[in-house]
Amino acid sequence: MANSSLCLVLASSFMVLSLAAGTQFKVGGSGRWSAPDNNAMTYNQWAEKNRFKIGDSIVFTYLPDEDSVLLVDDDVYKSCNTSSHIDQFNDGNTVFTFTHSGNFYFVSGVKDNCDKNEKLHVVVLGDRTNKSSPAPAPLPASPPAEGATGEPSPPPNAAAAKVVGVVSSLGAAAIAALSFTF
Repeated sequence: MANSSLCLVLASSFMVLSLAAGTQFKVGGSGRWSAPDNNAMTYNQWAEKNRFKIGDSIVFTYLPDEDSVLLVDDDVYKSCNTSSHIDQFNDGNTVFTFTHSGNFYFVSGVKDNCDKNEKLHVVVLGDRTNKSSPAPAPLPASPPAEGATGEPSPPPNAAAAKVVGVVSSLGAAAIAALSFTF
């Protein structure tokens, strides 16, 4: 019994951690970071087919003595001005993790490669859980409706509490049944 409960707890913990960890994407899907040929899918076409979230990462694989990756702003992305960048990576296996939502722009550190469309624009989706949003401000008190008596409303129906109790009991029974199967 203790072993099956431990297995259930470990399995649940693993599932929660798996959901919290981001996905790692290899830039372009396969191959290495290089100037695409005319028949190849562009890096932006690849990015548009994926959904990037906060915590996800992208991996650039390239020959460090032949290329590099620059994190740039929109203007540098458009102009391929490789002398201006936010960050530079040249290790040959760059992993970049998205820590916030928004637009991210990457170009090759080799200007000729950037001019040949070796660049990537990634849009990272925002967190939709609203877990950090503040509670809304309370509404101002409104005057009583015409004909209101000012008496308090009746207490809630006890049937609602019974429904919650039944649902809780069913949930506990399902968990107990699962623990016996492990």
